Amino acid sequence: MVSEKKRPVEEVSGWLRVFDDGSVDRRWTGPPEVQFMVEPVEAHDEFIDGVSTKDVVADKSSGHRVRIYLPERKPENNDTKLPIILHFHGGGFCISQADWYMYYQIYTKLSRSTNAIVISVYQRLAPEHRLPAAIEDGYSALLWLRSLAQGEQNEPLLSHADYNRVFLIGDSSGGNIVHHVAAQSGTADLSPLRLAGAIPIHPGFVRAERSKSQLEQPQSPFLTLDMVDKFLGLALPVGSTKDHPITCPIGPEAQPLGNLKLPPFLLCIASRDLIIDTQMEYFEAMKKANKDVELLINEGVTHSFYLNKIAVDTDPETDAETERLIAGIKQFIKNH
Repeated sequence: MVSEKKRPVEEVSGWLRVFDDGSVDRRWTGPPEVQFMVEPVEAHDEFIDGVSTKDVVADKSSGHRVRIYLPERKPENNDTKLPIILHFHGGGFCISQADWYMYYQIYTKLSRSTNAIVISVYQRLAPEHRLPAAIEDGYSALLWLRSLAQGEQNEPLLSHADYNRVFLIGDSSGGNIVHHVAAQSGTADLSPLRLAGAIPIHPGFVRAERSKSQLEQPQSPFLTLDMVDKFLGLALPVGSTKDHPITCPIGPEAQPLGNLKLPPFLLCIASRDLIIDTQMEYFEAMKKANKDVELLINEGVTHSFYLNKIAVDTDPETDAETERLIAGIKQFIKNH
């Protein structure tokens, strides 16, 4: 008797296939020349280009992990406390991992440039784990840092961490996580940890109705309308639309921004991003709510441009805008 083959019921070209038995295949099927960007990079104790990395289990009961990027310390700065940047990766809540090369190459660079400890969160992915699972994982990582700050747990790599200067950062859907973890943090006592700032980069803020930029801006390798629709269809709670507060924190279903206790924000935007309109709506709503928010716009580039190592290496404009982005983040951290 021949068993029936499982059939794909949803596919996001190159990135993901979902089958009728509920299984998911995330093996890269796009152009082979870019596959290296979605390959995992092994953690390394030795300092490579000034940064070492380590994967740590932050919650033994769930097995929840984080990856630590530690910048090499100069002997004269051995007593200096280093700020912490807590990172949430993108991928529409459905794909990617904290150890992918595309994140490794930019967050080792950011750790080195800012002289900060970067901690990237391994998130549960949809559709196996629909939202708010990824946000719960992000907040859990922040509570783990609080437990370290309180001395309840110990992580030797963070012995020089400055828990008074913790920043949230996230790319694309990770930018949504930044907003929601920051908002949740405002209702909790994190002391002695202090959330010093939040940096959503090209956050995946959308509405159920297409925006003008979605219809007119160029689609990019990291964001197409098909990806937006299918990833969010798989990730949002069943029955939800894109007006859900996780994807539309300025919509009628969301808590008013004025009611939230938020740290200072640096909102990073790309001028040719498919979803720039809703990102700008968020910026204007934050200002109207009297929130401390700065805007950094990278001109002539698309969504998550700095993750595209090929473009960074071959296109001078992409490389220059990546350096501008890192410089802007570095200055924001320095100011807070």
